[in-house]
Amino acid sequence: MSFDSGLFWSTLFSGTFFRAALVTLALTVLAHALAILLSLPLALALNSRSRAWRWFATVYVGVFRGLPALLLLLFVWNGLPQISPIFREAWFSPFVAALFALALNEAAYQVEINRAALGAVDEGQFQAGAALGLRKGLVYMLIVIPQALRVALPPTVNEFITLLKTTSLASVISLTELMAVTQQSVASTFRYAEFYAVASIYYLGMVYILMLIQKRIERRFAWSKGHAASAGQAAASRA
Repeated sequence: MSFDSGLFWSTLFSGTFFRAALVTLALTVLAHALAILLSLPLALALNSRSRAWRWFATVYVGVFRGLPALLLLLFVWNGLPQISPIFREAWFSPFVAALFALALNEAAYQVEINRAALGAVDEGQFQAGAALGLRKGLVYMLIVIPQALRVALPPTVNEFITLLKTTSLASVISLTELMAVTQQSVASTFRYAEFYAVASIYYLGMVYILMLIQKRIERRFAWSKGHAASAGQAAASRA
């Protein structure tokens, strides 16, 4: 059985695979955004003086980094409906279950990135904010977090790319994302090479586009950092 190029090209430009790729991308974006929202207070908790908050954040990171993403997906989709009837309602779709499970898993990794980024901000920035009369929350929002973002951005984009590939696991809970559509097509035709090749092109295309965006962002931040340093030197020389 030879490679069917006609099937390959028709599948590559089919609406079914394109929509499945959009589902994969939407799941990645929403899960990572939710993970970032969850990870930021957890990162602050890890740096907190409160032993209880540090303990909670440490346990969260340990549990969700230790659980395989596949197990977490299966537990959320199959286990939660047995625990509570609220998860048996129509709103609890495979997409929502995958979003919930992947966000919980990703937040455990993102929290370490955020903690390292926050730790990279000089302690003097906190003192400067206090000297200006800002409350601690405003110091974080206006001074610390914008500076930490520069440090956190490259590894955050890397995590986003990793999460994009991890979404393929959601096919096990019947989410019609890219991998699920590929498996369904293979099961109905037994044409492995053509459909797997199409799925590979979609994944590679999305990953390389994200890598290009990452490089542009890194160059922009590197330029702004160098520009700021040059401005500081110029100001010092004028003084």
